[in-house]
Amino acid sequence: MSIRVTGMVSGLDTESIIQQLVAAKQTKIDTQTKAQTKLSWKQEIWSDLSTKLKNLQQKYISNMRFSTAYTKKTTTVSDSSVVSVITGDDAVEGVQSLQVNQLAKTGYLTGAKLEAEDGSTLTALSTLGDLGFTGSGSFTVNTGDTSVDIDVTESTTISDVLTKLQSAGLNASFDEGNQRLFVSSKKSGADYDFSITANDSDGLSALSSLGLLEDVSQNTDSETYKKYAEYAQYVGADDDETIANLKSAGLVDSAVAESVESYLSKYKSILSAKTSSQETIDAINEKYSSSTLSSVDEYESSLSEANAAVAELEEELENEEDEEKKAELEEKLATAKETVTELEEKLADAQTLEDETANIASYESQLEEISEYINVTTGTDEDGNTTYEVTATDKLTDEVAQEYLEKANLAYSVINGEVSSELYATKVNGQDAVITLNGAEFTSNDNTFEINGLTFTALNETEEGKSVTVTTSQDTDGIYDMIKEFLTEYNSIINEMTALYNADSASGYEPLTDDEKESMTESEIEKYEEKIKDALLRRDEDLSSITSALKSVMSSGIEVNGETLYLFDFGIETLGYFSAADNEQNAYHIDGDPDDSSTSGNSDKLKSMIASDPDTVVSFFTKLAQNLYSTMSNLSSSVDGYRTYGSFYNDKKMQSDYDDYTTKIEELEEKLADYEDKWYAKFSAMETALAKMQSNASAVTSLLGG
Repeated sequence: MSIRVTGMVSGLDTESIIQQLVAAKQTKIDTQTKAQTKLSWKQEIWSDLSTKLKNLQQKYISNMRFSTAYTKKTTTVSDSSVVSVITGDDAVEGVQSLQVNQLAKTGYLTGAKLEAEDGSTLTALSTLGDLGFTGSGSFTVNTGDTSVDIDVTESTTISDVLTKLQSAGLNASFDEGNQRLFVSSKKSGADYDFSITANDSDGLSALSSLGLLEDVSQNTDSETYKKYAEYAQYVGADDDETIANLKSAGLVDSAVAESVESYLSKYKSILSAKTSSQETIDAINEKYSSSTLSSVDEYESSLSEANAAVAELEEELENEEDEEKKAELEEKLATAKETVTELEEKLADAQTLEDETANIASYESQLEEISEYINVTTGTDEDGNTTYEVTATDKLTDEVAQEYLEKANLAYSVINGEVSSELYATKVNGQDAVITLNGAEFTSNDNTFEINGLTFTALNETEEGKSVTVTTSQDTDGIYDMIKEFLTEYNSIINEMTALYNADSASGYEPLTDDEKESMTESEIEKYEEKIKDALLRRDEDLSSITSALKSVMSSGIEVNGETLYLFDFGIETLGYFSAADNEQNAYHIDGDPDDSSTSGNSDKLKSMIASDPDTVVSFFTKLAQNLYSTMSNLSSSVDGYRTYGSFYNDKKMQSDYDDYTTKIEELEEKLADYEDKWYAKFSAMETALAKMQSNASAVTSLLGG
């Protein structure tokens, strides 16, 4: 904003004079601004009203159009401490008998309290060595259909063990306060129970040190016992008999066959690598067939000398000024560089030859080791492809048999309580929930059962010989509440629209300017503006159209089974013009509604009809909702340039008018500024003229000796 200093010569209050001159134009701006403000308030009111109408349509009417919304049923149980029930729409009405035989449980292993060798407090970073474990062992985690082997050593930390258990599909944690490991299944039920079994004596020792060794001799129903028993069953009178039993069961042969395939895969891979190395050697030898390739050391020495010669020639060339000698030096330098390149190539080939020769020696050593476990005979098929015939050696068979022998003897000692341990863990077996419904047994991995439209959640086991009665019936209250909630929402909106339409006139009230607000308190301003806002939709045609359309649908008759029925046939009516409160003449009341003081004393006809003739009730309100939905959809349909889809008022037109006001106000403000500048220019010219006149007068006075 420019700073003007006026009236210095004339002594006039130029600022005040100019403001009075432009006041008329400022009034035009204020008029447009007030009109725009009223429009923005009107937009807010309509937007809020439109949202409420849309919510009524989507939340209640849309759902009530379909008969499925009325298929409400409820279920009661004779003992809610035993089971809870959720009733689905397709539940069958009737009385049923239920027993909860067993609740679901999650497999849970509480580790024994751990003690460090030195008596210190253990942390997640403590090692198995700190627990007194030495060696290298293995144990297997089985959960569901997953089996994972975990290898540990004395340097393995408790944190490492937890990570491996978690990777195997279990929950696992270490409580430093109680110095215990806790392990559990991720889900309840028998199928998700788990076992942790040792694969060797060191693995058994590791489990004992970690406090995770389960005393299965005291828990023969556990998954751990079952896993050990799979091998313990083959233990005979001596080791030979045990091995014979393992072989007879096919365990040894199966494991040998897997090992043979594994060794053959390694054999093929090594053989392929050896062949590749030999091909590289043959190619290098062929490359130097007419000469002898020296050793790596010799080429490294020669290359060093050649590089030194190149450096020396480059230095001479740099210092030489004679052109003829420079040419000779450049020729020698080129020859020396060629020698370096040739030596670098030979050095690389010599190094490759040396490396590949060493690789072949290594491959042959590996093949020799493999030959201790498998016999391989190669051949060629009719297509020229290499074939392999492979058998296991006695050494492989014996080693596999010994591994299974150790596993069987270990399992036998564990399930028979022959393992000495002061650190036994406590196991809770995972189990399924079991219920009996109408004599039929059902199982679930958790305590929830979905049966014939009902969802049962078992809470406690029933006493032996007793049962719970489960009764499913039509939910009269559910249908009644849905209709009541719809009418409550409808009444709230129709009353609001009626009040807005019948509002007192606010003639003479206009939005306040900033100057006008300065002389008023906040509460006075709020009360003044509320008066204007309340009257903005007074006698509004669009509001009248919506209200009339809704009232028409609600008061119309609907044909059900050849008979025309109205809301009053279901005990639902308005109170009448003289009985209803102001602006509530269009609201509907339900006879017998305990929450409605106007009709609570009347007979509850609606609830009675829902119980005695639900089909008629459903048919009537379904059609009523369909009519309402169709009418409201038409009222909120899109109108180009006036209304967007889903809006119950002319939101596009109002926004366009608001934008027009903004443009018009900006134009008026620009004209006002120009008009104001014009007057300032005129008064400034006047001041300049007066100043010049005053200056001339002073000069004349001075000449006259004044």
